[in-house]
Amino acid sequence: MAEQSDERVFATDPLPPGTRIACRIEYDGSAYNGWQAQPHPGSRTVQQTLETAFSEIAAAPVRVHCAGRTDSGVHGHAQIIHLDTPTARSCKAWVVGGNSRLPPDIRVHWAQPVAQDFHARFSALARRYRYLIANTSIRPALLGRQLSWQRRPLDAGRMQTAARSLLGEQDFSAFRAASCQSSTPFRCVTHCEVSRRGDLVVIDIQANAFLHHMVRNIAGSLMAVGTGARAPGWIEELLTGGDRTRAADTAPADGLYLVEVLYPRRFGLPPTPPGPLLLAT
Repeated sequence: MAEQSDERVFATDPLPPGTRIACRIEYDGSAYNGWQAQPHPGSRTVQQTLETAFSEIAAAPVRVHCAGRTDSGVHGHAQIIHLDTPTARSCKAWVVGGNSRLPPDIRVHWAQPVAQDFHARFSALARRYRYLIANTSIRPALLGRQLSWQRRPLDAGRMQTAARSLLGEQDFSAFRAASCQSSTPFRCVTHCEVSRRGDLVVIDIQANAFLHHMVRNIAGSLMAVGTGARAPGWIEELLTGGDRTRAADTAPADGLYLVEVLYPRRFGLPPTPPGPLLLAT
């Protein structure tokens, strides 16, 4: 499905100060210390890079808010942000001007005005992540920082059987990082599919929200099932026990992508297109 038409993306009519703007941001997280701005100046983050570029466009400080704060090394195919513009600028200015000031590993795909009650994080109904595993005897030389790697053969069928235990609203304490600051370990997973595409094993998971490191912790445990080190029923046992120390190690960040964020239709955001190359469905 197509994104916004060029007519909307490159609209040149200035929007008045105070207009709330939503944007879709794509980034390769390999060179960044995660999404969230850090207090120490030596830390390069996606948020800080975007805010610097947008502040130049606005000729005033700009603060952006995101749908999901990705960790260091995690990638974004469809990160949704919003900002309140301090000066009159057009949608074209945020897209074209933003991309001209951003490094090539961060792109703005569209910008559009939204209702004042829209919030990139709190208005989201669900988030969808995809985890990509190169299942080869030798680590790939190409796309090395865009893929995870497992040299032992993975049985995607066993992993899919185990993944069914993750569906529904449950306590995900077994897959929660010790540093997680969420007030509750309960999340509702509405979709979790494991499939093989040649040498790639793909974990596709959607939930109303995710705990810190939740997807990577799930991926690590599903890989333990896929190699035969654990039985498919182990995932259900972990959920019941709620003990993070009994689950597998956290999987690397390289293979993780935020691929879609879902919002109520009334906000009128454009649909997210299929991802390029390895992310294509």
